[in-house]
Amino acid sequence: MLQIIYSEEMMIKINNLTKKYKEKYAVNNLNLEIKSGELFSLLGTNGAGKTTTIKMLSTLILPTSGEVKINNFDLTKDSAKIKEIINISPQETAIAPNLTVIENLYFMAGIYQITNKEEKINELVKIFKLDDVLKQKAKTLSGGYQRKLSIAISLINSPKILFLDEPTLGLDVKARKILWDIVEKLKHKMTIILTTHYLEEVQFLADSAAIISKGRIKAVGTIPEILASTNSNTLEEAFIKLSEEE
Repeated sequence: MLQIIYSEEMMIKINNLTKKYKEKYAVNNLNLEIKSGELFSLLGTNGAGKTTTIKMLSTLILPTSGEVKINNFDLTKDSAKIKEIINISPQETAIAPNLTVIENLYFMAGIYQITNKEEKINELVKIFKLDDVLKQKAKTLSGGYQRKLSIAISLINSPKILFLDEPTLGLDVKARKILWDIVEKLKHKMTIILTTHYLEEVQFLADSAAIISKGRIKAVGTIPEILASTNSNTLEEAFIKLSEEE
């Protein structure tokens, strides 16, 4: 079973993280500290630098410059060790479309060489309420169920850190709320970094957040701290103010 691990210890420390493509900065001198067991949200519009940041932190792409420590491992020197303790649910739903739900879960458990496969899969089926669709091919599932399966797969190796990149993108209001409830139950049982452009998603789920625009962090903290620092009454007001700044 998943245990509560929330603490004041820093799981991720980011100093001057930068990603440059030719003359364009996708991420520009990003500085953040994320606590162990925290649900931290990166909030920004499309193209703000959220996905690029996630891809660097999850070792999918190399940064141009900067220093990152993840669980005290160096991002560039210890990437193999970092890969052992993380997983990612990308924007593009990560499932094998021609396999059934249960086959997807067993397939990924095999890739990660999970020893207690049946126990782990049963736990995930229960958390994500997949009982009724276990024998359905993944490609026949609704968008909401496909996202649930994709996130369940990303938990198969019991990661210390889970990256959720726009987990509810394209879902209707009902499916989005179902996923929020599931992610809420995962809070403080691992460190979760969630990217989104939905303000209400941040308000519902995040312990703290950073607003990112044009590759730069514009504000960071709890929601009350962000409101106070921007002299705003609502997160929407703060977001608009910061997004309009050069």
